[in-house]
Amino acid sequence: MADKKQGTSSISIITQFYPPDYAATGQFIYDLAGALAQEGFEVSVFTGMPGYAFRQTDVKHEEHDNGVFVRRTGSIHLMSKRIRNKVFGSVLFIARCVVKCLSKDIRGSHLVLTSAPPFLGLIGWFYNKIFGYTYSCIIYDIYPEVAVRLKVVALDHWIVKFWEFANRKVWDRSESLIVLSEPMKQLLIEKYKNLADKIHVIHSWADPKFIIPIAKSENWFAKLYGLTDCFVVMYSGNLGRCHDSQTLLKCAQLLISRTDIKFVFIGNGVGSQIIKQAIDSGQLPNVLQLPYQDREVLPYSLTACDLSLVSILPNVGDTIAPSKIYGILAAAKPVAVICPKDNYLREIVDQGNCGSCFENGDAQELADYICWLADNPHMQEKLGKNARKLLERHYTIDQAIPKYINALGLREQCPDSVEQNQPSLL
Repeated sequence: MADKKQGTSSISIITQFYPPDYAATGQFIYDLAGALAQEGFEVSVFTGMPGYAFRQTDVKHEEHDNGVFVRRTGSIHLMSKRIRNKVFGSVLFIARCVVKCLSKDIRGSHLVLTSAPPFLGLIGWFYNKIFGYTYSCIIYDIYPEVAVRLKVVALDHWIVKFWEFANRKVWDRSESLIVLSEPMKQLLIEKYKNLADKIHVIHSWADPKFIIPIAKSENWFAKLYGLTDCFVVMYSGNLGRCHDSQTLLKCAQLLISRTDIKFVFIGNGVGSQIIKQAIDSGQLPNVLQLPYQDREVLPYSLTACDLSLVSILPNVGDTIAPSKIYGILAAAKPVAVICPKDNYLREIVDQGNCGSCFENGDAQELADYICWLADNPHMQEKLGKNARKLLERHYTIDQAIPKYINALGLREQCPDSVEQNQPSLL
């Protein structure tokens, strides 16, 4: 770890979700904050108490973890999954952030705000306008564009107009905007041409030291759920409105007669409820469904399969960036991606020769590929090794952290080790 230097910027990250929460956004910030701290920066995180992992009662309001000072505001646990309750919880978190960030000790010298929950960036706008504090935004999903395209809300609805207005205000005053894919950047430029120079594309990652390839025969998770003697197709993570649950469902139904092939769905979301209903009605005897797993279980759950799945609907490919693919690469598993022909995920799979891609709705072709892979173990091994190599070369925190330091405007305060150790992407 680099020695911290006097005068180094203190970075305060505000995010609603953070471990032990299961949310991928929280895991993402955990890795980022820890990596910045390792490079010599003073990093603190202001977050909420666990929302997904609400049954964990031993979570501290303040603690030092992974080199980062973590503060958690009090929260109420809303058991209902209704959208109105989630909105209320988000508003409550933002309100507490506004009050708590009046303390200079909490807001640091540079704020980093995530796009979850919505309107969190208004905190940065407020403190910049009143106190002159600088801030950057990490945009996981481009809202309200996602909601409009999924027809959750009409384009001319007042909430959409207000959301667009707030986005413009927040993003105009920000020092930088960080998005997770090139299509997301192009969409923002199309909507807000004046932002082009401040948008940075930095892909997500997975930690190759945390997720290590494990043979199913030696994997306690695979043994626990009876996955060692069959070909396992896994979908792990949120299966929400932006994901193609129907193609996955149809594919599983097509392969019921293949008793040597088993599907495992881990996580939650609207699509997960569809899968659950099909299981409960007896339509999917070849499917096992499990809840989100704790962070420490991920190295075992992600490696308890022979093929992993990623899916995205055709009309949202430039508004979101599925991060689950990077954990799959780290686990050294072949990947099958369900997405439209112009989606950037195809470039990743082609770049690494680590799986195959299928158009939305083409359940039969996906089923044929699964059968072919199940009958060719040597290809499973080859594609899995390719996946791991791709991650190690291009999609680790070591590749991402110099880009974050640059995007956050921290290069001048950067310890020398970051400059010297910046990895080559060639």
